[in-house]
Amino acid sequence: MRWARILRGLGHRVRLASDYDGQPADLMVAVHAWRSSVSIERFKAKYPTLPVILQLSGTDIYDYLHRDPEPTLRSMNLAERLVALNDYAPRVVPKHLRKRLRIIHQSAKPPSRPRKPSPRAVIVSVIGHLRDVKDPLRAAEAARLLPPASRVRIEQVGRAYSRQWAARARAEMKSNRRYRWHDDVPAAAVRSLLARSHAMVISSMSEGGANVISEAAVARVPVLASHIDGNVGLLGADYPGYFPVGDTRELARLLERLEREPAFVARLGKALARRAPLFRPAREIAAWRRLLKEIGHP
Repeated sequence: MRWARILRGLGHRVRLASDYDGQPADLMVAVHAWRSSVSIERFKAKYPTLPVILQLSGTDIYDYLHRDPEPTLRSMNLAERLVALNDYAPRVVPKHLRKRLRIIHQSAKPPSRPRKPSPRAVIVSVIGHLRDVKDPLRAAEAARLLPPASRVRIEQVGRAYSRQWAARARAEMKSNRRYRWHDDVPAAAVRSLLARSHAMVISSMSEGGANVISEAAVARVPVLASHIDGNVGLLGADYPGYFPVGDTRELARLLERLEREPAFVARLGKALARRAPLFRPAREIAAWRRLLKEIGHP
């Protein structure tokens, strides 16, 4: 939907579909190589000379490229251009396809109101669906390790992908006074949570390039992130707020520093400020304009 808005803004007619239904089109923008493989094949069979732009999800390049490579690589080979969302993606895309790859960072609009962190507690937000790859309760578990006097509170929003994850989140709330899960909420509520947060945690085991990092960077909310390519490819190799994947104790240490060390918070803020220009809406729009011009659709 975000790309449809950009393409319409550039003067194109866009039709959104979960699968290609055979209707005429001048080009296809496919999201997710593995999931879109049948649609891409169908489009190319009907229009062999027309271009396909394929967005590589994190699941594609960090999972399916190894676990189910045949349909994933078939989609990548059929596409005239590949789009990834983080700067480290070229390291895992097959060498013969890297010339087709373009990095387009997802943008975020500046907040309409100034950020105002809560004065009552150190609010740390976790934003994203509850599913295995997100390691969603890592921040809650880290908060359990903090000293009794700590004012850190974990506020989580996002839909549970299974009844098991919902049950785990509810159980965590009952036993962990520092944790609250608010389930799925509107976008305005997510922005409100970011505005009153002292930091945000993204603890994923794999990411293609999470838009919530863009939103946090633009809102100047410090990020504590798992050290994976999808996060490092957005925040930069020298960002000071990483912890190893699944390392509860190291995340707890960062949370404690966040609460007690203003100098550490300042370092996070400066590092984010250096990355924030990557996530300007005008930059994302310009990247799409260049890409469409490359394939003959200015």
